[in-house]
Amino acid sequence: MIDILIKDILPIFVIMFLGYWAGKEGVFKTEDSKVLNKFVLTYALPAALFVSIVKADSAMLFDDLKLTLVSLVVITGMFLWSYYSCYKFFRHTKSEAAVCALISGSPTIGFLGFAVLEPIYGATATTGLVVAIVSIVVNAINIPIGLALMNNGGSVQQAKKGNPVIDALKEPVCWAPILAVILVLLDIKFPAILDPNFELIAKANSGVAVFAAGLTLSGMKFQLDKEVIYNTVLKLILMPAALLIVGMLFHMEADKLQMMVLAGALPPAFSGIIIGNQNQLYERTGTSSLAFSILLFVVAAPFWIWITRMVA
Repeated sequence: MIDILIKDILPIFVIMFLGYWAGKEGVFKTEDSKVLNKFVLTYALPAALFVSIVKADSAMLFDDLKLTLVSLVVITGMFLWSYYSCYKFFRHTKSEAAVCALISGSPTIGFLGFAVLEPIYGATATTGLVVAIVSIVVNAINIPIGLALMNNGGSVQQAKKGNPVIDALKEPVCWAPILAVILVLLDIKFPAILDPNFELIAKANSGVAVFAAGLTLSGMKFQLDKEVIYNTVLKLILMPAALLIVGMLFHMEADKLQMMVLAGALPPAFSGIIIGNQNQLYERTGTSSLAFSILLFVVAAPFWIWITRMVA
């Protein structure tokens, strides 16, 4: 865990602080974060999602239906609950609630999945299976749903009225992972020799996204209120707890259950921060929720590793 904290969690704080410092010192203007987020949302993030999903295969999805179904039902269910609670309890607009769900209702599996799971459970086929399935649920299902809900709520960036689902499907961050899943289901192998064409720009995804989040935060006052605390509890406690309970009810294998629960306990997805900042929605609460969740993940990760090993 010390290795993970130093190599994977600490860099997030360092890069976010650099963005915050750059904004405070005037090296970058706060509004520059929108340019960075547009680059990530239009090019880097879709490339990262596509190249990570096409490395899976259809056998992964069907060999362990328990893992697939539990991940799908629980993560998507928590995503929708996050949307509902943000809209009903905290009185946000539907578009803001959609961004909230993209943040607190989704783990950052693409960025931290392998980085956290492999040092603990090893670079095994099971590790790859868990990361691949959770990635597909988050990126190919939750993101399209979130974009459709955001557009249906009348996001500020919506240029014209139209079908919210069709509008969402036009976004690269939406159709790229869906296309990747279709290729996986059809057992069409994406040529590995072409991976570098996507990986080069995909590598910019996480670093630029976290820097832009810090830059956005520099123009706002960091807040720690009941909504930020609620988002953090939902992400770090309720989601992994629900995965553990449902997984045990389905009698999942111990190793897969442990990995799935820890994957669900990962901090909020950076993609939600990017989408929110680009559309000027839920920026301060979303970024504050991300920062607070990353900080408390230092405690949540060892707890869930301990509790799942004890009960699995």
